[in-house]
Amino acid sequence: MNFIVWIIFGALAGWVASMIVKTNDSQGAIANIVVGIIGAFIGGYVVQLFGSDGVTGFNLSSFLVAVLGSVILLVLFKAVRKKA
Repeated sequence: MNFIVWIIFGALAGWVASMIVKTNDSQGAIANIVVGIIGAFIGGYVVQLFGSDGVTGFNLSSFLVAVLGSVILLVLFKAVRKKA
């Protein structure tokens, strides 16, 4: 059950990030899940560089960290796609 909750958590973070970066129309639910999960890792790493905790469980701060990482991932992906 915990695995399904993490997938939903990642999907929500990826979806919110795609709305912020305005890529929601070009990606589907699976992409939102993948972006959210990878974004949680990126966000956790970036936040730890500043001396704070990363993703610590199912709470608001972890969700915001996951969204931050997802936004970073989408901005980088969008920049690379424009250059290609």
